[in-house]
Amino acid sequence: MKVATALTLCFSMACVGCADIARQTDHQVESARLVIGRAIAVITGQSSRAYGPQVRSFELENWRTRERTTVELKSEDRMFSVLLPAGDYRLNRVQISEGPFLSIAEMDVAFSVGSAAVTHVGTWRFGIEPPRYGRRVALSIVMEDDTLREIKAVLSAEHPERQAERIASIIPEPPTTDTRLYEVMPYPRYPRYFQRHNY
Repeated sequence: MKVATALTLCFSMACVGCADIARQTDHQVESARLVIGRAIAVITGQSSRAYGPQVRSFELENWRTRERTTVELKSEDRMFSVLLPAGDYRLNRVQISEGPFLSIAEMDVAFSVGSAAVTHVGTWRFGIEPPRYGRRVALSIVMEDDTLREIKAVLSAEHPERQAERIASIIPEPPTTDTRLYEVMPYPRYPRYFQRHNY
């Protein structure tokens, strides 16, 4: 499994962060397509926790090779980018952090990376329920004109060799879904006896 590290895309615009791109050989980089999107985490109700939710990371899996790529964000609102070979992929896992608390959800959202040098996969909005038993996370994917303009600015600044290339915009399927969110170990500051719930 690859972990996205090393090469950053940074913006001066508000509410936009830097995402990492996976380490790859020169040949892999030349043949890979640049996949760009945005991930946002919001709480959908009142929470007793002092920390708001962040998208810590998410995992993409290639349908054919089963190779998995983890994109680390650690932000509540951040652009992400990753170099991937052309093929069919699915978002299969997302990690949500709230200060010292970490939660994970399994997902099944599919998209394809085609011949275009740059693929825009939209804005991924993760709506997280307040902490409770049976907690869920809802994913909604939309296209935003502002994000597309930011992507073009990034290509001009960080990837001038790709700025003249066609940008393919796609909405992963399904564009909306929700699933159970499980809190995982370690819990902060509590003895193991009290660590038996799944919210």
